[in-house]
Amino acid sequence: MSDKENNIFSLLILQKKVAEGDTKAFRQIFDLLFINLTKFSFSFVQSQEASTEIVDELFVQLWTKREKIMDIVDLRVYLYTASKNASLNYIAKRAKQIQLEPYDQIQVQMADNNSPEQMMIDKEILHKIRMAIDQLPPRCKLIFKLVREDGLKYSEVAAILNLSIKTIDNQIVIAVSRIKEAVQTVLETDKNRIYIKK
Repeated sequence: MSDKENNIFSLLILQKKVAEGDTKAFRQIFDLLFINLTKFSFSFVQSQEASTEIVDELFVQLWTKREKIMDIVDLRVYLYTASKNASLNYIAKRAKQIQLEPYDQIQVQMADNNSPEQMMIDKEILHKIRMAIDQLPPRCKLIFKLVREDGLKYSEVAAILNLSIKTIDNQIVIAVSRIKEAVQTVLETDKNRIYIKK
């Protein structure tokens, strides 16, 4: 069983315990998902305070309606979707436009050589990657963040954003292609130092 399958199985066990009123199991679910859900909400509302309140309220509702928690097929997808809807409602009430939180992380494998020259090149690569990600179209950037940072499956992101899996795949291809293009000059200088995988 993969780590992903283990996590899903563990979440189902916790979900069942919450249905029985287990506060410790509820706290475990909260600790497991709260940070990523808050970051996801922040990508819409652009307010740390608002995103925290939104996700806090989701968990309050989840506990209040805990007797129905086993009706939820995939709790993680359910909470991401609820977070998205609550965030969009927040924006609508305040008539604000959606802006996305800059995403500045990506899987990068750097060489162990810590020479000043090597460190300078590493810094340049990371800077180019951050800039490339920040310049992605909003939807593309959001999908890239959910897949790469939050570790969601394409099918889960598709369910959360009401898109097809093919659309998710296409957006990831676009994101990776633009990132590669942005750092191409550095890659050509030292091709064995960075790997960006689809």
